[in-house]
Amino acid sequence: MTTNYHELNKGLSHKNNLRKLMINLAPPYVLLFCVILLIALGTAALLMPFSTTEPITFLQSLFTATSAVTVTGLGVVDTGTQFTPLGQAIITLLIQFGGIGLMTFAVVTIIALGGKLSFLKQSIAKEALGQTNTKTLYTTAKAVILFSITAECIGIIILSSYWLPEYGISESLFKSFFYVVSAFNNAGFALEPDNLMKYVEDPVVNLVISLLIISGGLGFSVWIDIKNNRTWTKLSIYSKLMILSTLVINLSAFLAFFMLEKSNEGTLANLSNTGKLLASWFQAVSPRTAGFNTIDYSKVTDSTTLLTILLMFIGGGSLSTAGGIKVVTFVVIILASINYIRRNNRLTLYKREIAPTLIHKAFSMAVFTILLIWFSTFILTLSENAHILDLVFEVISALSTVGLSRGLTSNLSNLGLILIIILMIIGRIGPLTFVYLFATPKESKLKFAETKIPIG
Repeated sequence: MTTNYHELNKGLSHKNNLRKLMINLAPPYVLLFCVILLIALGTAALLMPFSTTEPITFLQSLFTATSAVTVTGLGVVDTGTQFTPLGQAIITLLIQFGGIGLMTFAVVTIIALGGKLSFLKQSIAKEALGQTNTKTLYTTAKAVILFSITAECIGIIILSSYWLPEYGISESLFKSFFYVVSAFNNAGFALEPDNLMKYVEDPVVNLVISLLIISGGLGFSVWIDIKNNRTWTKLSIYSKLMILSTLVINLSAFLAFFMLEKSNEGTLANLSNTGKLLASWFQAVSPRTAGFNTIDYSKVTDSTTLLTILLMFIGGGSLSTAGGIKVVTFVVIILASINYIRRNNRLTLYKREIAPTLIHKAFSMAVFTILLIWFSTFILTLSENAHILDLVFEVISALSTVGLSRGLTSNLSNLGLILIIILMIIGRIGPLTFVYLFATPKESKLKFAETKIPIG
């Protein structure tokens, strides 16, 4: 009896210690743990004989699972031929959970079953869903899932109906399901070796996929705001800024891509006029973290490559399936810089002043991202035998969870693959959040006299 009593006490002590550890962990740690756990489960599932047509290595499985969970789309093996339909279904589920988020499903499930979220779980959920108010957690999570399912169902109906005469019922349904989930979650996984290049002049596939990419990348908070308010004047400043910025960036990129590539024999020159417009539009939308392509990126001009790098760096919206530093972050940095040149210390948008802390956060996000890009590219120059532009492209594609490549991914060394895996994970949780994992915020109560030092 004494032994059992001591063992019980010991078990309870360990349980209490684990609980204390979980409480003391910051939400970013828990979110990172959830992402890594999902990647581990995905890696194990993809290593099973029923998942592949031929055995793959552990590193190939890990890379594929990470790419799916982080909704990136980079691949070291061909998804359409290397994986069985069951393996492809597993990848689709990893994309869905990684894109919409484990926490979104968890919040809805717990509350729907009558449970309550603890303070720790509330903090984690608010971090994952980008909310500041606990009362809106459930409605936000529920709206995210309902919107996602609705958008994906519409996409599946359209594409499966379109592909039905060519592939039959079962194949058209599975194919449309795979592509719709991949597009809405901005993943960029494809079942063809050349991605979507066979559909370069197909208006239905181009428009449906690009609209799904925009819908997922715009951000769920924007769609919820549109649903609740319905009129432009009632929308939040963030929603207005996000919608206008997305429109301007997409149209500018569309025109720029068309002008830069219209005479390129390897991309647009041999297409019809309609094909050139469709290809230009698709390539303007996709680099904003989706990763699909209807042209060969290894054949685009260096100018277009630099344009694509900028689009990948910017990314999509907050609380979305997209990566990058985010559109509004980029806009705030540009506007704040213009304001400084004009000697205006206050940034106002729609008659509201943007808090200096948000401007500092935007600049910090950009700086940390750029430093991480430089450091990662530097490492790859030591481990890989490739052109510097291809290395930069690959690094930004991974960090911004885009998935576009100039043909380098499958030729990376083991060290290069591991680095890209780490970058994809950092890109999914956010570079600034990643930095928070190692830096405990400390606010000093001491105030010191101001000093001026030369800058620039």
